[in-house]
Amino acid sequence: MKAITREWLARAKEDLLAAEILLAQPELTNMVAFHAQQTVEKTLKAVLEESAIAAVRTHSLTRLYGLVETHLSISIDQDMLDRLEAVYIQSRYPGEMGLLPHGKPSQDEAKQFYSFAQQLFQEIQTALEAESDNNS
Repeated sequence: MKAITREWLARAKEDLLAAEILLAQPELTNMVAFHAQQTVEKTLKAVLEESAIAAVRTHSLTRLYGLVETHLSISIDQDMLDRLEAVYIQSRYPGEMGLLPHGKPSQDEAKQFYSFAQQLFQEIQTALEAESDNNS
């Protein structure tokens, strides 16, 4: 596996850890959503790097997934990807709080976002490591 791929995965893992820690604070569900989104974004960017796809400056999970979809051996829940992308801006800027009908993500939604990010990270990391081992 390329060094830059490992770096993207390391940064994604840090965001995943931050989201996990923040889950214990019910008032910080917006920050759980932010770090879950960042986990997914950085994990998909790791796939970009490993697949030698030109880097793209975007936070759009849908766009990133579209670029790497054919390079993945896993399927991703597009609905969850869209939901997580929709709360990304909301988690950062107060002026965008209307993106969800009820404002901040609920505790249950935050848990769903974290679980989605965790599963995607683990599946992609495992796939990239297996591919790297097979190419050695």
